[in-house]
Amino acid sequence: MLGQIHSIETMGLVDGPGIRSVVFLQGCLLRCCFCHNPDTWSLKDGKAVSPEELVKKLIRFRPYFEKSGGGVTFSGGEPLLQPGFLEEVLFRLRNEGIHTAIDTAGVGARECNYGKVLKYTDLVLFDVKHYTSEGYKRITGRDIGETTRFIEALNASQCKVWIRHVVIPDLTDSREHLVELKNYISQISNVEKVELLPYHLLGVNKYKVMDIPYPLEGVAAMNVEKTKQLQLELFHMWK
Repeated sequence: MLGQIHSIETMGLVDGPGIRSVVFLQGCLLRCCFCHNPDTWSLKDGKAVSPEELVKKLIRFRPYFEKSGGGVTFSGGEPLLQPGFLEEVLFRLRNEGIHTAIDTAGVGARECNYGKVLKYTDLVLFDVKHYTSEGYKRITGRDIGETTRFIEALNASQCKVWIRHVVIPDLTDSREHLVELKNYISQISNVEKVELLPYHLLGVNKYKVMDIPYPLEGVAAMNVEKTKQLQLELFHMWK
């Protein structure tokens, strides 16, 4: 069994607790209007590696994980698009005593048994795109149904959950949106943290290089201070 890997970041600090190795897997079914990694969409690209090869590479960083309470995070792309490979790597890391996390939008391959993958996952960084069918389709280009199936599996698991949500000017930055977002997230079990991420323009150049139209052309980056204020309001709602 081989997996398709886009890249590996060896000293990640924002994708879970502690110092982490972040493995970016190839492939994603969503076409989010704010995506900054269009180079990870295709499953045909990337480097083919076996679970054994990848785990051997990752456990070299065990001293950093142990000192900082870190581990390995699988991102993408969408890691759940390679479920068999992901499950095998997670299983091997669990046997090595290494903390595991997946950064996911909850839209995997059709054959993905989310429960089997979550069995070997310690933390889920869940990217909530939107809480309504209409808003979800506008942002991702797809139906919300698969994400709903993932949430059902997530609620049945023992995984801890950190929610992430991108704040886009005039689209997801109102207080009304925040209230409905809070209500939606309240249906998800074991949520420890909710993080609002300001929309940025760091991936725009990739679209130019790949000759792909940029969906949010002309939309300014989200004001960081306003995002912090919204984060504070959400915190008080959550309490």
